Amino acid sequence: MFKKLFSKGNEAPKDIEIYTPITGEFVKIEDIPDPVFAQKMMGEGFGVKPAEGIVVSPISGVVDNVFPTKHAIGLKADNGLEVLVHIGLDTVQLNGEGFKTFVESGDHVKVGDKLVEFDIDYIDQNAKSTISPVIITNTDQTDHISIKDQTTLTKGESKVIDVTVK
Repeated sequence: MFKKLFSKGNEAPKDIEIYTPITGEFVKIEDIPDPVFAQKMMGEGFGVKPAEGIVVSPISGVVDNVFPTKHAIGLKADNGLEVLVHIGLDTVQLNGEGFKTFVESGDHVKVGDKLVEFDIDYIDQNAKSTISPVIITNTDQTDHISIKDQTTLTKGESKVIDVTVK
């Protein structure tokens, strides 16, 4: 009760936009060739078939987790929304080979800030797929999710998801 009385509107907005972190081709979540993502076991989202090996932040917030193998980054928005950017499929087995990170846990980022560079050819040859899922991992904390079906995506510019958190 006191939090509501004294916060004076300092609460983070409940609406947030998620931009594509990678330039490439839009892939519906159901079409990602991995059942964990396609069946939304980790949450709602979309995939990107990369045209280049640069990952930027899809939201403004804090870097919550940089996986030791550099194949995935977890981000958290001020309103609590959690977004996972997973570069390629079955890339954890690469043990960081072909990835270079530019952030670490606790860093504050804005939409478009560079997070990771990756070698598309190396991933294509050594992992299951280059298709990179972008997942809202706490979908249960959302009231509304609207995904814009698109074809071509430009990192940091193409808005893909509108979300309202509870």
